[in-house]
Amino acid sequence: SGLIRTALMNMDREAKEYYEVIIQAKDMGGQLGGLAGTTTVNITLSDVNDNPPRFPQKHYQMSVLESAPVSSTVGRVVAKDLDEGINAEMKYSLVDGDGLDVFDINTDPNYQVGIITVRKPLSFESKKSYTLKVEGANPHLEMRFLNLGPFRDTTTVHISVEDVDEPPVFEPSFYFVEVPEDVEIGTTIQIISAKDPDVTNNSIRYSIDRSSDPGRFFYVDITSGALMTARPLDREDVSWHNITVLAVELNNPSQVGSVSVTVKVLDVNDNAPEFARFYEAFVCENAKAGQLIQTVSAIDRDDPQEGQHFYYSLAPEAANNPNFTLRDNQDNTAWILTRRSGFRQHEQNTFYLPILISDNGRPVLSSTGTLTVDVCSCDDDGMVMSCNAEAYVLPVSLSRGALIAILACIFVLLVLVLLILSMRRQRKQPYIIDEEENIHENIVRYDDEGGGEEDTEAFDIAAMWNPREAQLVVKNRQDMLPEIESLSRYVPQACVMDNNVHNYVLAKLYEADMDLWAPPFDSLQTYMFEGNGSVAESLSSLQSVTTDSDQSYDYLTDWGPRFKKLAEMYGATDSSGAL
Repeated sequence: SGLIRTALMNMDREAKEYYEVIIQAKDMGGQLGGLAGTTTVNITLSDVNDNPPRFPQKHYQMSVLESAPVSSTVGRVVAKDLDEGINAEMKYSLVDGDGLDVFDINTDPNYQVGIITVRKPLSFESKKSYTLKVEGANPHLEMRFLNLGPFRDTTTVHISVEDVDEPPVFEPSFYFVEVPEDVEIGTTIQIISAKDPDVTNNSIRYSIDRSSDPGRFFYVDITSGALMTARPLDREDVSWHNITVLAVELNNPSQVGSVSVTVKVLDVNDNAPEFARFYEAFVCENAKAGQLIQTVSAIDRDDPQEGQHFYYSLAPEAANNPNFTLRDNQDNTAWILTRRSGFRQHEQNTFYLPILISDNGRPVLSSTGTLTVDVCSCDDDGMVMSCNAEAYVLPVSLSRGALIAILACIFVLLVLVLLILSMRRQRKQPYIIDEEENIHENIVRYDDEGGGEEDTEAFDIAAMWNPREAQLVVKNRQDMLPEIESLSRYVPQACVMDNNVHNYVLAKLYEADMDLWAPPFDSLQTYMFEGNGSVAESLSSLQSVTTDSDQSYDYLTDWGPRFKKLAEMYGATDSSGAL
């Protein structure tokens, strides 16, 4: 039939998992002369849960520091299972021992190991070692193989707690203190206690973390831990104080413990009641007696347990006030009423009414507030028309809006006047030279010797090029007043400059030789000078001819009216001849 069946009982996958079988098939019923063929069949045994887990060792020894945090790992245990897959899954648990509430064990699903962790804080001084009984079991069982069990195993774990130098510990771990705000400075309000949990039991020193008490309201004794007040307390300013007290080992200052101390400041009646705000009332001139003009209320910064209640009355000096009276409403408010009628602004336009306010504290505190009452003129409905006595001197027809409009107009007119004055001051002066005057007809002459091309103080030479520019820029010499003469009266003078130039060059040479800061090299200075005695001779056109008859100026008459004066001076006329 070609069926393949097992030939052995109790085959074990853990012993041999793979088999290779060669199958032969023959025809002719297997007789001689028949043909045959073969094939290979690979057989793999699948796993069943027929092997219980076993711990490789029955005792484990572990250690952990007493400062180990909760959930930290202490150690690992593992139970071996020859099966695989789901049949090898493991579940670990603590079944016995004296550390069931201190330690815990979890199963790693990837590696099937048991991880022992810290469940509660440890203390070497309280207990130095623990013993645990750990069980490892298969969660998936097959009923037909139960006779091979049990499918669980146990082992014993000994855990030693190692001592470390721990910081001081406070007992209790939190303090709550209530203190009245009128407590005297230096009063002990609480004893803070801490101890060294180590066997050595080192001495403790106390202090306050100043970042938690920036106002320095409290002080703690360094040895006894007595918490005292260092400054007056005021509940109305700071009602709660949250401070941190530090404890330091004397032999090891690096070990520091801390505890939070909450201080509640209790209220004491130390603030007198006062008006809730500034009150300013008014009374009409036509007010009647008994008319309500103001309701007042008070506030108190204190907070008594039985609640606040205020009492109102007129101050002793105003107890018999003929103008106003007070009624206490017994609900922390009071009414101010008129006692008479017939108020007049011109007689008295303002009244000041002192009011005494008391509280229900122990001791009773009181204060005096002043109510300002203005007398106003009102209409028949009681609406205020004016509270200023000076308003009566104004015309009835002139309203406040009209006054504002008049003042605005006066202000605008004043601004316009100032603007006009300012514009007049900034107006430019008229030009000195007339627009029709020809500047070519005049020559500026000075009694001193000119400086050639460097003489720029006399007038702007640009005016000779363009007469219109003379109206914009007119330069006057700073050192002397110029003399304006007609060109016809100008008499050329001999200009002998040889000695002046020679002396000038010698002076400059001496100055350069004596100057210690002058450049240490020779320099050539060229002076452009012209005139009688110079190499260039005189370049002036005025001295280019000896007499006026050598030059004809008849062409000046053709140049227009601007050169009319010059043509009359140098040109020829019919009656007088050459000038």
